[in-house]
Amino acid sequence: MPATAPLLLGDEPGSFPHSVLAERHPAIIRQVRGAFPYGPDRRRALDALLVSCTEGAIEPLPADAHDRDRWGAWGLDTYAGRSWFDVPWLWSESYFYRCLLEAVGHFAPGPWQGIDPFRPDKLAELDSARTDEELAALDGLADLTADEQDRALLHGSLWGNRADLGFRLSAETSDTPAAVPALVADDSDTLWSLLPPSGAGTLYLIADNAGRELVPDLLLVSRLLAGSRVERAVLHVKPHPYYVSDATPADVLDALRRLTAAPGAAATHGRRLWQALTDGRLTVRAHPFSCGPLPYAEMPDDLRAEFASATVTIVKGDLNYRRLVGDRLWAPTTPFADLTGHFPGPVAALRTLKSDVICGLDTRTVTALDAAEGPRWRTGGTHALIQVRA
Repeated sequence: MPATAPLLLGDEPGSFPHSVLAERHPAIIRQVRGAFPYGPDRRRALDALLVSCTEGAIEPLPADAHDRDRWGAWGLDTYAGRSWFDVPWLWSESYFYRCLLEAVGHFAPGPWQGIDPFRPDKLAELDSARTDEELAALDGLADLTADEQDRALLHGSLWGNRADLGFRLSAETSDTPAAVPALVADDSDTLWSLLPPSGAGTLYLIADNAGRELVPDLLLVSRLLAGSRVERAVLHVKPHPYYVSDATPADVLDALRRLTAAPGAAATHGRRLWQALTDGRLTVRAHPFSCGPLPYAEMPDDLRAEFASATVTIVKGDLNYRRLVGDRLWAPTTPFADLTGHFPGPVAALRTLKSDVICGLDTRTVTALDAAEGPRWRTGGTHALIQVRA
């Protein structure tokens, strides 16, 4: 293991974590406040959260909260009373969303119980004309070889809501590599070696966002099942709303309905996934730790046993990457394998870069990125990676 690197905090003005806490979270509160006709009690609770997360201290959950003890064990008993900016950023981000759900009454008996405060935006994205275009692009994959289709859908999942671009992106598409490549690390050959044709293994996929990012994840699962690279797949999503657009079981159903209602190849994928769910080849899981504020190194034993049984676990997205390698300012050349040795089995990260955490890059790539873009390459979503520890 490498020497411990500094934890990411939000206490430095001008830093990316500080901007999330000071600017993004208030904007999210205002967005949620305007998305539903909440009554005076809920609006007061949202206003109080706005003050708390910008000017106040972390407050404990109500004594009767169903997960009060769980959050206490996750650090609330330690961090309550401290500034949101002075505790680990991963923790403060996660707890913000738990407090937001408390403010809107998501867990309390009443008219707002179980209502996803982010659902309007999720559905708007899923039902957009851009999604139509991306699903239509699937028809063009029919002329490709099986391996080319596999790679295309892997890149579609990697780039998330840039899926149409992802279908075209590949290191093999250019004879002259870019000085600053969009794909800053590519262990896809290792990933394919873990998922050979006519394989009989089980894929675990830890999903990230809903909508136009979940759809490509489902398409990748469909392709792997159809191509016999896996016999079974398990999709891990969040048990309740989290981080604005994170996928929940309801979002999986929305995405499946979107696929099955579409024309062409998209509908074929949708029907295949629907059938896979009914016959057990595809399973959806929603573990409480998925909404936890801790790295995967601290996952509970039952979840560890699940991932230990996988042929490979694909970890999607930026937040899951932070939880996988640790939310710290690692040197970018720190080996990915060194930071994922805790994970119980082979693991692959598919991630578009949207935060400061990064590892597993070679010195030449880091030098080129720093020279061309400064620190923006880490957070702008313009670069991505595929990293595997077999």
